[in-house]
Amino acid sequence: MSPLGIEFMQLLAAAPAIACAGTGRRRCVLLGGLCALFALLPLGPVAQAGAVARLGTCCAILAVVAASYLTSGRGLRLLGELEQVRQVAAAAQLAVLRPLPPRIDGITLAGVHLSASEGALMGGDLYEVLATPHGVRLVMGDVRGHGIPAIATVAALLGSFRDAAHDEAELPDVLRRLERALQRHLSEKARTGPPGPSETEDFATVLLLEVRGEGHVAALNCGHPWPHHLTRTPEGTARVVALEPGDPLPPLGLFPLPARLPLVPLPPLAPGEALVMHTDGAEDARDRAGRLFPLAGALADAVRSAPLVPAAIVERVKAALLRHTRGLLADDFALLAIGSDGPPLPGPLALPCGRS
Repeated sequence: MSPLGIEFMQLLAAAPAIACAGTGRRRCVLLGGLCALFALLPLGPVAQAGAVARLGTCCAILAVVAASYLTSGRGLRLLGELEQVRQVAAAAQLAVLRPLPPRIDGITLAGVHLSASEGALMGGDLYEVLATPHGVRLVMGDVRGHGIPAIATVAALLGSFRDAAHDEAELPDVLRRLERALQRHLSEKARTGPPGPSETEDFATVLLLEVRGEGHVAALNCGHPWPHHLTRTPEGTARVVALEPGDPLPPLGLFPLPARLPLVPLPPLAPGEALVMHTDGAEDARDRAGRLFPLAGALADAVRSAPLVPAAIVERVKAALLRHTRGLLADDFALLAIGSDGPPLPGPLALPCGRS
């Protein structure tokens, strides 16, 4: 028997395994059967082997086919289970950070969130907009850390806001509810979580907004970036103003809230204008050369020759940020834009101060 014949017969047993790994179970069985049949036929170099050797090769091929078939089946089951787990995880994350409706009580809105953790739909940034008996209320926040480890804290804050925004008539009381929810979460985390850094290092920046009659906007800010106000001049030129109405309070979790929490008035939200809120992941995003993302410039480009539509603003800024970073985010990124396109909202004017 020539060495060529022996090597050729051995290669026949490898073909079904390769087929199972690369093409699927049906092709594995089909190719394995053809190889087994070919091994039995006294053709070409295989003819130099005896009948017993050819039968042994045939049996070896069939054994490889059976093993490869079973292994491939197990792999397919594991892939199916992994896909199911991914779907459940995605549904759970979307239940925490729910998709925003396009319009609420005369307010158009759009938001986007990008996680710095691969495979995660959300991370340490949060936002929510709710129509309540007290006006349209929204929260924008950023908890310490990013990615999957921060999701539990985000869930605690959003759950508290969704209840408090409806229950509390005064916006400062909503903020106090968020503070208590964060304290409870961090205490529970300290009791049940693994040993790690001091929980006193955990905190969250929070921006609360309330939009009431005639588009008047009032805010409470705990360590979060202030919004940008987007308008258009009578000549059609877009204006992007980074609001700085005052010094924000410290982030939640670092210090107790003061006894008095005066509301900070923001420019009224008139039809054709927009307010854009963001997390620090937008301002701190860098390209490969270390240059920071020009958020104000991206906002100006987004509305230079287009209407001030929240959905369009969000999509254009998101695309600009991904181009700037080439999709490599070092921190979570969230952007929320609101505009007015309807009649004045019901409810009294949000007072700039005096409520606590």
